[in-house]
Amino acid sequence: MAEPSGGTLTAYRALLGAQARSQTAYRTSFVVDLLGNVGATVFDVLTVLVLYGVTRELGGFTLRETLVMVGLTAVAFATADLLVGNVERLPRYVRTGLFDAVLLRPLGALPQLLLMDLPLRKVSRALFGLAVWVAALSVAGIEWTPARVVLAVVAPLAAVVFFGAVFVATATVSFFWVESGELANSVTYGGRDFTSYPVTVFEGWFRAAFAYGLGFAFVSYQPALALLGRADPLGLPAWAGWAAPGVALVALAGAAAAWRVGVRHYRSTGS
Repeated sequence: MAEPSGGTLTAYRALLGAQARSQTAYRTSFVVDLLGNVGATVFDVLTVLVLYGVTRELGGFTLRETLVMVGLTAVAFATADLLVGNVERLPRYVRTGLFDAVLLRPLGALPQLLLMDLPLRKVSRALFGLAVWVAALSVAGIEWTPARVVLAVVAPLAAVVFFGAVFVATATVSFFWVESGELANSVTYGGRDFTSYPVTVFEGWFRAAFAYGLGFAFVSYQPALALLGRADPLGLPAWAGWAAPGVALVALAGAAAAWRVGVRHYRSTGS
């Protein structure tokens, strides 16, 4: 794949700059949006705290241990939603023919979609998620080693890539089935909820499908085990906790392949 030219990068910067100026033009409204967007992540954390208000353990894990998973999911999903979540608009672009205009421009289709309405208001959610992640690590009683410090930095980045790949892959289904929004949401937002808890909470085919079939166990559960120094109750070896970057790269490659197939399959509306 060819490297983007200077002119292409300038065009992308211009798109990003235009979005930033338009979204911050009314500062009071923008600040309200920033504050309002924190709410979703706040409620995710509060839900876990409420559950532990009536039980001391959940799936064999204490509150402090589960908060490591919650924090990792919070920062990763919010960041991926900020950077890539806009691809969820693809079904509307396909249905209305707006995707035709995207393809006509001498720029990459996917970067255009992501920059056309980048939701800068979601920055606050990502920052709050980062705060939860740092706080969770500080109270979890982790015995820090150089390797675990590296994992504490790499695991959220890998999870951002993984969630971003899921956003793109599920949106690509709209090239074949336009009304696929709810299916996509069940995987993206369902995956966020799934990774906020120990996978031992779930059972049977559902756990097998989400945790290992789709790879969500390697977003927060397995890295958390490695950070906490805990053996996996489900029997996976200790190195599984360090496999998150590899799983994320596999997901990224799969999403890229799905996107290329989807774009080739797309037929113009003629509008």
